[in-house]
Amino acid sequence: QRQLMESGGGSVQAGGSLRLSCAASGYEFSRQYMGWFRQAPGKEREMVARISSPSGRTTSYANSVKGRFTISRDNAKNTLSLQMNSLKPEDTAMYYCAIGRWDSLLLPVCPGCDWGQGTQVTVSS
Repeated sequence: QRQLMESGGGSVQAGGSLRLSCAASGYEFSRQYMGWFRQAPGKEREMVARISSPSGRTTSYANSVKGRFTISRDNAKNTLSLQMNSLKPEDTAMYYCAIGRWDSLLLPVCPGCDWGQGTQVTVSS
């Protein structure tokens, strides 16, 4: 059974840091393109970051998080991570990891992607 499970969310003050993790099971993990998305209440879901396979050499980020967030993968542990630094209140959202095609991971709906259940990040000012 294929499954994605996020963890690491929480509540922090502005300027703080959090590290999200996504544990994947049932996939040939090293061959998967992966990404992080987020959705705030009343807003459209947006891509936060994506990472290539197998090495993770290629990454891309939403402009709003460039220089603050870092996506990485550990193929030995079947884990995707998102290091979030200098957090802002506008980063408050539910964060989801996804597996899908490279081009799909750029789109808010990420057609054909598999999703985790999400982890909440709340940043207070």
